[in-house]
Amino acid sequence: MSDAAAAPRVDFYVLESADARTRLNYACRLVEKAYLAGQTLYIALDDDAAVEALDEYLWTYSERSFVPHERLGAGDAPVLLGVGVPAPAPARVLVNLAAEPPARFADFERVAEFVDADPARRDQGRRRFAFYRDHGIRAQTHNVGGDAARG
Repeated sequence: MSDAAAAPRVDFYVLESADARTRLNYACRLVEKAYLAGQTLYIALDDDAAVEALDEYLWTYSERSFVPHERLGAGDAPVLLGVGVPAPAPARVLVNLAAEPPARFADFERVAEFVDADPARRDQGRRRFAFYRDHGIRAQTHNVGGDAARG
């Protein structure tokens, strides 16, 4: 994204549950919806263990879905997973499941952030929200009810 380009749209999805599995399930549903709409996505995670776990979960979270995905560098699937955010941006949409705000967020058209009711993750979400605000981004907040977050 060049300096003259518009800032990315940033959406925060705030879930009522403190269950990490519910957060991942909602993120996978959003990824699937964006993939079916023809978007390319990059999912940023904290470490290799988180990448491996999400890689497995994307295959199994719903028996009715199929989201073609790969680890960054393994191929060119429409959904890529990796640690941190590489340059250049490998997709149009960034799904941030990492604890920290993505330094290269401006390289994407859209950014999706997920916050649940777990106190530590809620605090991390507040810090990410402040990060975007400090960078001149007015993030949109979507409160997600319990039924919407379940599979």
